Amino acid sequence: MYPPRRLRAPWLLLSCLTVAIHTAHADTTTTEAAAAASNDALVEETIAVPGTKTLPQVNVVGTAEEQRLSPSTATVVSHEELESSHVKDVNEALRKVPGINMRDEEGFGMRPNIGIRGLNPTRSMKVLLLEDGIPAAYAPYGDNSSYYHAPVDRYDRIEVLKGSGMLRFGPQLVGGAINYITPPPRREFGGFGALTLGDRNYQNMHAQVGGEGHLLDVIRKAGDGARDNTHLEQTDVNYKYVLDINAAHALTFRANYMNEDSQVTYSGITDNELANFGHDYNPFENDRFMMDRYGASITHLWQASDNVTFTTNLYGSIFERDWWRQSSTTRDSQCGAAFRNDRALGRAVDPNLCNSIQGRLREYHTWGVDPHVNITHALGEFEAGIRWHEETQNRVQRNKQSPDYHENVYTKTEDNQRRTDAVATYLQNRFDFGKLAVTPVLRHEEIDYERRNKMPNQETQGSTESSDWIPGIGFTYTLTDAATLYGGVHRGFAPPRAEDIISGSTGGTVDVSAERSTNRELGIRYNPTENINVDAVWFSNAFDNQVAVGSIAGGGSTPLAQGKARYEGWELASQIDMVDLFDLPGTPYARLAYTWLNVAEQEGEFVAVETDAVVGNSGDDKRMPYAPEDLVTFRLGYKQGPWDGSVEAVYIGSQYSDFENREHPVPNGDGTQGKLEQQMTYNLALNYSFGEKQPTVFMAVKNLDNSNYIVDRTRGIQTNDPRQLQVGVKVPF
Repeated sequence: MYPPRRLRAPWLLLSCLTVAIHTAHADTTTTEAAAAASNDALVEETIAVPGTKTLPQVNVVGTAEEQRLSPSTATVVSHEELESSHVKDVNEALRKVPGINMRDEEGFGMRPNIGIRGLNPTRSMKVLLLEDGIPAAYAPYGDNSSYYHAPVDRYDRIEVLKGSGMLRFGPQLVGGAINYITPPPRREFGGFGALTLGDRNYQNMHAQVGGEGHLLDVIRKAGDGARDNTHLEQTDVNYKYVLDINAAHALTFRANYMNEDSQVTYSGITDNELANFGHDYNPFENDRFMMDRYGASITHLWQASDNVTFTTNLYGSIFERDWWRQSSTTRDSQCGAAFRNDRALGRAVDPNLCNSIQGRLREYHTWGVDPHVNITHALGEFEAGIRWHEETQNRVQRNKQSPDYHENVYTKTEDNQRRTDAVATYLQNRFDFGKLAVTPVLRHEEIDYERRNKMPNQETQGSTESSDWIPGIGFTYTLTDAATLYGGVHRGFAPPRAEDIISGSTGGTVDVSAERSTNRELGIRYNPTENINVDAVWFSNAFDNQVAVGSIAGGGSTPLAQGKARYEGWELASQIDMVDLFDLPGTPYARLAYTWLNVAEQEGEFVAVETDAVVGNSGDDKRMPYAPEDLVTFRLGYKQGPWDGSVEAVYIGSQYSDFENREHPVPNGDGTQGKLEQQMTYNLALNYSFGEKQPTVFMAVKNLDNSNYIVDRTRGIQTNDPRQLQVGVKVPF
């Protein structure tokens, strides 16, 4: 019987998978040498770390050898790099990767803004975020906005993949995939305790303990944010357990809980407020963000034979968020037109006199199951999988005639439920031809959307669907033992959000398409010794349809827009440990991440989705907003005995905040327009270790020269983090 239409693509791909498995079992000529020749960077493997439990692990990049032979741009930020530079948040960590533009917001990276290869970083909407190979976002299909992010302290290392190889994952396939790897559980009892203190009331307490396959990790961070009336508190608990059932089967259990209770606003400030009151100014002392996130997953690894491995992920999460605020942008009139106009003119305002506060209350339920198989064979390696994924969003808005969110009397102005169901299937096979390896890949996404307005006397309901085939192909060619040429082309794909594709007022379908692009890259890796690694790559992403979102809360003045755009540039990553290169008692080292985005242009006008009106004087040859031409992170350090010190320079080039490419702010305007000038900041880190399994003390200075910059104008002006001194100690046991 032929399957229903919604399951025809998965049925077709799984039919191919069945044939491949039978072929693999029948192939008696596959040798150990052929299996060892695998150069696919996206394989599941059993990781064995001394002193830790063996566990099924899904890698985006994988081992150093897999990274070297990947057909796509593959970068790893190692545990040593994260720890020795004492990154404060995910923004600082990901700036160490070429091609990534991180935009600061509140000061802790709790709601990161990640842009890859020129894409707008707002809420990381065009980035695929994974944790141990499992979707980390609370709604990657229906609402891929990062209002939640675990502290970077939770992770052992970070993998970043761009290019055709990321079609193994999905659904966000236009920029890149970021995989956060949690530490493996320990076999023997042990752990550590760490404490970091800093100015602006910064506190970071981190404890980890494990043994016999268990690992418990607890983090408590608190401190004042980048601006006045901003205080952030975050608690994260992560548990991991590995069970070796027998030689063929292993299970990994994960459970985590995160809580945030922060005094933080959504609105920026106007140009006149910046001029009159300074970079730290924020008048909204009543705004509050409260969040709880619960997550769990089980990964089963079955080594069916020497050349066939099955891995299955079962995952789920609940995300609850309440954000109470008196202003969402500098242009809204929630506190009245006079209040808004005073802000534009740079006059002092008192939100305590504003008889209004609005609560955006959100609840997301997400679950999925993701089985896939990896088969090594005489010609190379085959991989295939299918994922069933479901999301439910419940969104409520409550307005109160009070400056205090504790007031119990409120008016409900939104009660909306959105569902997204998806079935994704992929096939890929690497063919080995001596020095040349070619990896074609094909992915299919089938997505169903539903949206229901539950407000009394306004009830509407609508549904629609989206379906796409997403092909790609990558290659590697071994030039020498030290140099590898690689590249590929794939179709970029990013599904529309449920709120964008279905009207909330009518339930009808809105004419917004999935984002589609043609993504190309060509690069070379050079590794003459284990202490020198250089990776240079050219990339081009051409969008037939790019969906541009300036601000989710911006209303009609920043409408959802779509149009054609093209991005081209170069990335360079290098790591050099200068062992024995100089007659020195210690070892100098250097790390470089450089991006030159020489093209980020609009190809024609961008138009509002709902009205087809031209947005913001957009047009040919104008640069896309929030796409700086140059990004540089350069770290220079020196190790000698127990000492390890480094200084890091971070440069972000100038960028436009609007489609018009306005050079200067609007006089007495709302702060949302105008060019963002180039930024240069310096970070310092110094470590002293008392010996193996002995305490380490450290000092770090962020933004060493206390430079002030505008980093965002999406909802009004947001400013960068001021200087911060941190001191700490880590005690292993």
